[in-house]
Amino acid sequence: MTMKRSIITWGFIILLIGACLSGFVTPTNAETMKYKVYTYSAKTERVLIGDVEGHALALGVRRGMLAFENGENGTEISVFINDTINMSGPLTQYTTTTFADGSTIVTKVQGTTTGTAVGTPTIGETTGEIIKGTGRFAGIKGTHNRSVKYLRPEKGEDASKGIGEGIITYTLPSK
Repeated sequence: MTMKRSIITWGFIILLIGACLSGFVTPTNAETMKYKVYTYSAKTERVLIGDVEGHALALGVRRGMLAFENGENGTEISVFINDTINMSGPLTQYTTTTFADGSTIVTKVQGTTTGTAVGTPTIGETTGEIIKGTGRFAGIKGTHNRSVKYLRPEKGEDASKGIGEGIITYTLPSK
């Protein structure tokens, strides 16, 4: 009985080690998608806090058009919240990028916006992770980094337009 128990124990240990090592041996070749983006405000609500001059919370929706380095194009819709003083401060944003074939990549990024003394944002820097993909991006994992320069809002606009670039670094599950 001891011999049988010993064989079962060693078999279990070998199986466990094999399972652990298989996760490390699986090849993963990360791919990248670089892009240029034009983004504009679809809706922004900004509420002044009143503790210091220029302190506000903002919740908004931005839309954008992307041109990828590989020739693909896409659109995006982003929902963001930020806590700023004179448009400088932390930002959290969820973005759904949709490609021509209907596939999507959803990301969550965090970063900062940097504004001017008069309250116009000039730069937004974000970094984050891919949280979901559909279509050809089902099972996607990876990161999303982006930098956007903003233009001063024109008369009648509730927020500025932006031009920037980004990179999505990802892996897809084996087929």
